[in-house]
Amino acid sequence: MNSIRARLLVWLIGSLLLASLLASALTYEMAWRGFNTMRDYNLEQIAYSIVRHDTQDWLADQPEPEPVAPTSEAAAGDPTQNPDQAQDEGQFVSQIWTTNGRLIYSSLTDTGPALQEPGLHQVEWDGTLWRTYTLHDRERVIQVSNLAERRWRAFLDYVPSLLAPLALLLLLLGFLISAAVSGALQPLRRLRDEIGARDVALLSPLDPLEMPDEIQPLVETLNQLLAKVERLLTTQRSFLADVAHELNTPLAAIKLQVQLAQQARATGQPIVLDDLEAGIERSVHLVAQLLQMARLEPDARPLEPQAVELERMARERVLAFLAQAEQKDIDLGLESEGPLEVHGDPQQLRVLFDNLIDNALRYCPTGARIDVRLRQDDGGTVIEVADNGPGIVEADKARVLQRFVRLRPADTTGSGLGMAIVRQIAEQHQASLSLLDTPGGGLTVQVLWPASGQT
Repeated sequence: MNSIRARLLVWLIGSLLLASLLASALTYEMAWRGFNTMRDYNLEQIAYSIVRHDTQDWLADQPEPEPVAPTSEAAAGDPTQNPDQAQDEGQFVSQIWTTNGRLIYSSLTDTGPALQEPGLHQVEWDGTLWRTYTLHDRERVIQVSNLAERRWRAFLDYVPSLLAPLALLLLLLGFLISAAVSGALQPLRRLRDEIGARDVALLSPLDPLEMPDEIQPLVETLNQLLAKVERLLTTQRSFLADVAHELNTPLAAIKLQVQLAQQARATGQPIVLDDLEAGIERSVHLVAQLLQMARLEPDARPLEPQAVELERMARERVLAFLAQAEQKDIDLGLESEGPLEVHGDPQQLRVLFDNLIDNALRYCPTGARIDVRLRQDDGGTVIEVADNGPGIVEADKARVLQRFVRLRPADTTGSGLGMAIVRQIAEQHQASLSLLDTPGGGLTVQVLWPASGQT
């Protein structure tokens, strides 16, 4: 049962039914006791009424009644054998004894229930239960009785009138509870309709003031999610626009070089493919970095952290770029204080080394020096890539970490994504990225793993 409305109705109406059953049982018990008390009081009043009507003289003048034995127990206990007796049993049976226990009067043809002690009693006579009240006077004893079964049947006649208002109240409360639950859940339905009416072009926040207090935290959370989605879509649109712009230039250059090559072939001139090769290389590099950026998106690929030996990975990446460094006569080397380990994703750390070294090689002039350093600091493990190239002025250090930002686009063939990729990898590994000035000139990129990120 996943419906809030159904759960509320089950709990509320179930509680109402349980309370109604308890109230019905309590009402029934109190009404039964009150009915018995009233009937017992009637027996007592009849007994006192007989006392007030002085029948002693009349009884004294009457001959002593001879006991009348019933022909059979069935005849004695069967009111159909005597209609007057049946009518009398349906109301009350009165008996009068002398103080020495001699029955001198009975409204029944036979003796009736046996004489009891003063007060109220429930006795069994002739196979049936009787309720009796016995009153001792000065010279006589009066006992008034009636059938318990008749009392029970008389009470059952009143039960429907007692329970009918309760049943009507139960139906009314059930209807009101159902209406109240539907009304209370109306803000959720309105919230559902408002969210359903939104699309990618309409991500404005919801108004929490129009919602009940219980729903306002949910609305605020939804507004935060809508804001995140809007920022993500804005970033993606901007990224796609930048990608289209950045790819347009090398692709247009490639197309132009192909057209020039076709013209040279048609005229019999020598075909020069150096520019075409450079354009293709730039496009390949841009596409590779775009793929790296796509893989670094939070939902694209989860991190697979493990213990990574930085010295071995750094040596491997330096060796991979040695040929490119030799082409520009750049001294590329590795300095390490010894085996160092961090807890991170090996694939992303490999990309981090590649972009740091590649970025330094692209911006350093011929004959420069690039040092990849690994060392242990008081605050953790440090990776540094230092060069003695042109460096970056302080005002541009924040800009260079953004996507598609190239400080000297005419001098390099970069795409402006290298440092943005490094920044994103550092953030995902909870490491800090700093751009420092190399003593004597140049740029030093420092990535610091805190002590908690070490193994």
